[in-house]
Amino acid sequence: MSACLLEVEDLGKVYRSYSAEWRRVLHWMGLPMASVTEHWALRHVSFKIERGEAIGIVGQNGAGKSTLLKLVTGTARANEGKVACIGRVSAILELGMGFGPDLTGRENCRHAAGLMGHSEAEISRMLPEIEAFAEIGDYFDQPVRTYSSGMQMRVAFGVATAVRPDILIVDEALAVGDTYFQHKSFDRIRQFREQGTTLLIVSHDRSAVQQLCDRAILLDKGRLIKDGGVEEVMDFYNALIAERENQTVTVRQLDGGRVQTISGTGEASVEKVGLHDARGEPIEFVNVGQPVELRIQARVHQSVPRLVLGYIIRDRLGQAIYGTNTHYTRQALEAVAAGTVVDYSIRFPMNIGAGTYSISTALVSTETHLENNYEWRDLALLFTVANLDKPFFVGTAWVAPSIELTVS
Repeated sequence: MSACLLEVEDLGKVYRSYSAEWRRVLHWMGLPMASVTEHWALRHVSFKIERGEAIGIVGQNGAGKSTLLKLVTGTARANEGKVACIGRVSAILELGMGFGPDLTGRENCRHAAGLMGHSEAEISRMLPEIEAFAEIGDYFDQPVRTYSSGMQMRVAFGVATAVRPDILIVDEALAVGDTYFQHKSFDRIRQFREQGTTLLIVSHDRSAVQQLCDRAILLDKGRLIKDGGVEEVMDFYNALIAERENQTVTVRQLDGGRVQTISGTGEASVEKVGLHDARGEPIEFVNVGQPVELRIQARVHQSVPRLVLGYIIRDRLGQAIYGTNTHYTRQALEAVAAGTVVDYSIRFPMNIGAGTYSISTALVSTETHLENNYEWRDLALLFTVANLDKPFFVGTAWVAPSIELTVS
């Protein structure tokens, strides 16, 4: 256990219902008493987290994400397995963290900080910092029942992060905050990461997981089905959402070690993807701002009532830089017969920053792949952008400025 900060071994949590309360009591007393139903919210989940890692926990609603965090923090008891943890743990699992509605924000902070093990002297020192971070003004001394959900989140996050923990656990609660406070919260999380805090975060926000985490764990129906790099896991999760079933999801390793996920029902597929310069020559390296042509060839294997091509340009972390489809450009094809081959030519200037990028493609019937997903293909094409002749800039977009100076 010395090499890792948190170890979860064969963890399981079951919820039982009984036909009568006396049966439940007898079961608690250790007497053999069959329950009416059993629902395993989590079962046979094992993983280890090293010091300083940032792990994203992803999965659909009901997958067991929140249950896992409750077991890790000790707010719920496991029926199977064990959790071994070293160091100070700070968690935001539910909005308000058990705040008393008739107590003020300040009083709730004192109570919550005390439960976290802080002394009176530490709490007195922390309170001004929590109040300043929450930025709710006079409401800090008003009853919490007068707070909006966003205000509760501000105070709860301020308490949980007043002292840098060894492990910070955050559930979806941050989603209720306003945009300004979300940025402020994520900035604090990033600072903790740089200082060595281990992060465990549950979020449906792909970009948040990709920005904050270097590893992801995918839960489905209470089971751990994938543990690996963020891009690989999020691609698989995206395919799983589209298909609901695992049979049509395929995963393969590309040259260089990256993992490609392909999903779909198979009525149509992408056969060729290529990036070309203005002369029509295939290219893998592109200059910032260079005009390019993305060529995609699709084949229809079974007749489809409507065919839409979509594509997304992603950075090395898998975050979307730009995406669109022929539904939005009003170029969808109707009643496409089996055997039809469609060649798409997409021209645009490569106005993005230097770095490595990938292109994902989708063949669908509408503007989304969640209805009829004929094929979704991640990492369909990889390419590199270099800044060969532009003034130095940072970021993922080339937005050439015109700067005027007036000196007086």
